[in-house]
Amino acid sequence: MTTMTIARVPEANALFEITQVEVPEPGPGQVRVHVRACGVCHSDSLTVAGAMGNDFPRAPGHEIAGEIDAVGHGVTPWQAGQRVGVGWFGGCDFTCDSCRRGDFISCENVLVPGIAYDGGYAEYVIAPAEALVSIPDDLTDVDAAPLLCAGITTFNALRSSVARPGDVVAILGVGGLGHLGIQYAAKMGFETVAVARGTEKESLARELGAHHYLDSTSADVAAELNKLGGASVVLATVTVPDAMTPALGGLRPRGQLVVVGASADPMQVPPFALIPGSTAVQGHASGTSKDSEDTLRFSVLTGVRPRIETMPLERAQEAYDKMMAGDARFRMVLTMGG
Repeated sequence: MTTMTIARVPEANALFEITQVEVPEPGPGQVRVHVRACGVCHSDSLTVAGAMGNDFPRAPGHEIAGEIDAVGHGVTPWQAGQRVGVGWFGGCDFTCDSCRRGDFISCENVLVPGIAYDGGYAEYVIAPAEALVSIPDDLTDVDAAPLLCAGITTFNALRSSVARPGDVVAILGVGGLGHLGIQYAAKMGFETVAVARGTEKESLARELGAHHYLDSTSADVAAELNKLGGASVVLATVTVPDAMTPALGGLRPRGQLVVVGASADPMQVPPFALIPGSTAVQGHASGTSKDSEDTLRFSVLTGVRPRIETMPLERAQEAYDKMMAGDARFRMVLTMGG
């Protein structure tokens, strides 16, 4: 095969074009991944808008699952035929201050698939070898793909937080990230509280492992969390900052509001909401390729799986629109056949 199908945005905020391009060749230190599935993430809107300075045309996609098709010079120990994925962490420079300290996800020049190079809305993708994630045999491609962003983001944030087994942890939002955050929190041994608007998602939240459910339209979230002794962590997976700050009052002393829902809008946080209890607002990036492997392994061990709806690559626009409208239940995944 010399050509491949790709779904890309020709210019900022344009509709996707489904077209044929030449299959790219991997350079030194790179691999070519034959994509089998790619999750559709809200952060793909950054690519569509050119908000992170990406070139056009550009194919989004940073929840990539497939297998190695070809390896470039100097790539070890990866080999053709291995099942691999690529997440938000799509490579680093190894030379900046953060990299020299081993903090690769904070690389000053971190590469993000769909931003720095064409992402997984395509039949093939070229990625640096350091971005590769080994996929366990017990995970299908369509299940593994969303775990490489939505999964690692929530898993890694929770395991890096101040919460310890038995503590109260609230998951703010029951969507693409939140429905995984609930599962991880429950499997990690936290007393898990799901928070969402309305009662529609209560039964699902409890099915996923939530011990409590709070309807933020009818309950005082902070007051209800305090009745439980206060939350050690509130994991904010929503993308509306105004929905995050009311939960600050429900943190126990030295608790954290951990923000993983990406938004460019400002948060309104009064200093006095933080000072008396020495509480904190903490952002958390997803994690490295090794962190993704930890996420996949934990998911296999504990039975955590995303709730997905699949569409073929040719329907990328439809899948993207459904995600942006908030109608996905709960993760759209593009499939490439084969």
